[in-house]
Amino acid sequence: MARSQQSWQKNEREKKKQKDRQEKAEKKAERKSQGGGKSLDQMMAYIDENGNITDTPPDPSKKVEVKLEDIVIGVPKASEMEAADPVRTGTVTFFNSGKGFGFIRDHVSQESIFFHINACLDRVDETNKVSFELEKSPRGWQAVKVTLVK
Repeated sequence: MARSQQSWQKNEREKKKQKDRQEKAEKKAERKSQGGGKSLDQMMAYIDENGNITDTPPDPSKKVEVKLEDIVIGVPKASEMEAADPVRTGTVTFFNSGKGFGFIRDHVSQESIFFHINACLDRVDETNKVSFELEKSPRGWQAVKVTLVK
């Protein structure tokens, strides 16, 4: 005796597919009998002035004109660190005389600023109070014209 070509699982899968097709056809017939879907006006959605989605059109009297120049795209550049007085004061917090560089802690902004021995007009050591000017370098701000404050 030969085995049948279709097993029990194949029969069950076919029955399920047939049932799904029939349900789909019934839903389609039901939609057709109800006269189709919604009209275009019923499907339209609007956004109000608060950004909420609503089905009523916006009031033209609440329309706000926006100038093209007022729109800012991206992040505005940070304001430069320039102050009214270009000469600042600070304390040398670190200085390596062998390599010829150090850092100054600015008294106003409490920021640590790099300086090189070539930018010093006087001999400096750690904990000395100095005055300096800021200059923009490729790596950030750098102190120049470093002099001792007495």
